[in-house]
Amino acid sequence: MWTPTSWQAKERLQAVHYQDLKAEAAVLAQLEALPPLVTSMEVDKLRQLLCEAEAGRAFVMQGGDCSEQFADCTPVGIQNKFKILLQMSVILLHGFKKPIIRVGRVAGQYAKPRSQEVETRDGMSLPAYRGDIINAPEFNASSREPDPTRMLDAYFYSAATLNHLRALADDGFADLHHPEQWSLEFMGGEHAHHNYQQVLRSISEAICFFESVAGIKNEALQRVALYTSHEALHLPYEAALTHQAENGRFYNLGTHFPWIGMRTLALEGAHIEYLRGIHNPIGIKVGPQAKLDDLLRIIEILNPERQMGKIMLIHRLGAAAIETLLPALLRRVQEEGLPVLWTCDPMHGNAKATASGVKTRYFEDIVSELKSAFAIHQACAIPLGGIHFEMTGENVTECIGGACGLSEADLPRAYKSLVDPRLNYQQAMEIALQMVNFA
Repeated sequence: MWTPTSWQAKERLQAVHYQDLKAEAAVLAQLEALPPLVTSMEVDKLRQLLCEAEAGRAFVMQGGDCSEQFADCTPVGIQNKFKILLQMSVILLHGFKKPIIRVGRVAGQYAKPRSQEVETRDGMSLPAYRGDIINAPEFNASSREPDPTRMLDAYFYSAATLNHLRALADDGFADLHHPEQWSLEFMGGEHAHHNYQQVLRSISEAICFFESVAGIKNEALQRVALYTSHEALHLPYEAALTHQAENGRFYNLGTHFPWIGMRTLALEGAHIEYLRGIHNPIGIKVGPQAKLDDLLRIIEILNPERQMGKIMLIHRLGAAAIETLLPALLRRVQEEGLPVLWTCDPMHGNAKATASGVKTRYFEDIVSELKSAFAIHQACAIPLGGIHFEMTGENVTECIGGACGLSEADLPRAYKSLVDPRLNYQQAMEIALQMVNFA
């Protein structure tokens, strides 16, 4: 029988061990008593929208920070995250001619899986940085010690972020009548800027035509819905924010859309046990090392009634492997008759280290994987229903290439990510402009 805590009887990968168990229990009790961050009705609405994407009638634009930091919870930081999602979605809306479902890696993406539990510098070994919900990035013993009170901090920073996002969505910030207001100060690149301005003009003209013919002002164009997502990694936190709704179903009300990554995708593991009992849509990252038989069984466990809008498979195979691996993956899932929404994450399969040991991603690899994904899905007659990016509205220098011409020598100039490299604003916009030519 499933309960919000039945996962505790299973093996928990990427587990965090707190020294003060009484403090952990007190924090979890506080979290359970706090108001939910999202509502079950919002989650159900997202599931309905994902059904449309699964049928090829809509497209998911999912993106945001690799790992949020508490210090980034500022008005400008939140607005820039919202802007880049809006701007990219406008380009996709114009190019794909179908509704765009906006899902941010935001308001909860505070935990990160790590390959190594320990980090060593100059002969000193300390626990690895696991995200702000667990410990702090500074390399000293007190900062790296897991602290359960950080779960409360994560809740309140998520609440503050959501509050500002909802205010922006409701006060006309996202008004499609005035998309020119979304431009960020450092938008550069004459060609990309010109293309984007053409898109804006086309959208504005289409809106004016629609409203003049219909004789009404469509309020739906004055605001957009933004849904939140994060990796459901730190199970004590996720379970504490899981509540039973009036319809009798259990929901994770700390986010609209949780996903599971490759490091915790274990058939008999605690993460699958937890996720199988909640009514939220579930994302599953699928890398080159995924075992297909286990993956099919996991999908069955998470969606035993085979409902549409429940499972999103996010393939992240890498530019070098996608043409070999993706066709077989698509065929196998299709042969089993499993309803899934397919999306592409062209980031995680393309991480590389420079000669100096800096983790980066090459723009050309990201574009190559995206282009192959669209072509393979079209050849198999299976809709590619979305994309998943690690990106930021900031002018960082973490990924190499793009029209902005970033090179390896540029990386130290503004490399701010504490975990994985992100596309900067210009690179993300350039990819969106290129992507509409792939569909």
